[in-house]
Amino acid sequence: MSSPSRRSSSPESNTSGGGGGYAADERKRKRMLSNRESARRSRARKQQRLEELIAEAARLQAENARVEAQIGAYAGELSKVDGENAVLRARHGELAGRLQALGGVLEIFQVAGAPVDIPEIPDPLLRPWQPPFTAQPIVATAMADAFQF
Repeated sequence: MSSPSRRSSSPESNTSGGGGGYAADERKRKRMLSNRESARRSRARKQQRLEELIAEAARLQAENARVEAQIGAYAGELSKVDGENAVLRARHGELAGRLQALGGVLEIFQVAGAPVDIPEIPDPLLRPWQPPFTAQPIVATAMADAFQF
C-alpha cells in the first residue's frame, strides 16, 4: 500500500473514490501559497507606489518653494516698478500744471498784442530713432596717438 504523501494530485486521483481528502489538502496548500505570493506582490506594489508618491511629494514641495521664491522676486520687482510709476505720475502732473500755466502766460501776451515767437524745441522722446545729437566720427589715428608712450 502506498502512503498518502506519495499520491499524485492528478485529476484522475481526485475523482477516484479513495484519497479525496489528500487532494483537497493539496489544493488548499497550493491556494494558500498562491495567496501568500499574491499578498507579497500586492505589498510590494503598495510599497513601490508609496515610494513614488513620497518622491513626487518631495518634487512638488521643491517646485512649490521655487515658485514661491519666484513670486516673491516678482512682487519685489512689481513694488519697485509701482514706486517708479508713482514718481512718473507725480512728475507728469507737475509738468502738466507748469505747461498749463505757461499756456496761460502766452495767452496773456497774445491778448496784449505782444508778438510771441516760439521756436520749435526738438523732443528726442517723440523721435526715438533719431539721435538727439549729431554723430561725430571717431578717428582711429587720433586715438592711437593718445595712447602712445
